[in-house]
Amino acid sequence: MDLQEKTAGIVRLCLGETDTNPYAIFHHIAATDYVSIHGPEHHVLDGACLLTAYRNAGGSIDLPAALEKLRKEGERMPGAICGLWGVCGAVLSVGCALAILDGTGPLSEDGSWGEHMSYTARALEKIAGTYGPRCCKRDGMLALSVGIDYIREKKGVVLGTEGAVCGYSARNSQCIHGKCPYYKP
Repeated sequence: MDLQEKTAGIVRLCLGETDTNPYAIFHHIAATDYVSIHGPEHHVLDGACLLTAYRNAGGSIDLPAALEKLRKEGERMPGAICGLWGVCGAVLSVGCALAILDGTGPLSEDGSWGEHMSYTARALEKIAGTYGPRCCKRDGMLALSVGIDYIREKKGVVLGTEGAVCGYSARNSQCIHGKCPYYKP
């Protein structure tokens, strides 16, 4: 299955989700056979879970259009950018979701451009604190935690936060176990 097929499946599943908890949506979709333990599909998955939970919690958004925009942007990010470019695709995905929510672009003057940079910087700092190696599941949940904060603080929409635990360590040969904030033995 190629990346476009994987991301189309992610969008399709998001459109059928009713949960207001982005972690629950993340775990549901990550359990499918086409979401790899690590892979560039997370560059769409992570932000898509945030947008979906936001809509389900009463946030005003055209979810199909937002997911397609996120999908288009996420597919442009190559795999392994965390190690090769020094920025995590999960953070970029969540940052893209925030930009979609606020209608932000490179010339925005309403303050959202800087706010998104601030929130994504927080997510990168959390991820950097794990010292690697990469884990798309851990990094996705860390990025989601910051996106959840943004939506609560800037949009006044409260998303679910239960279930931010890892169930993937047995499939991840690079798992950092007890050093991961989501590790569950």
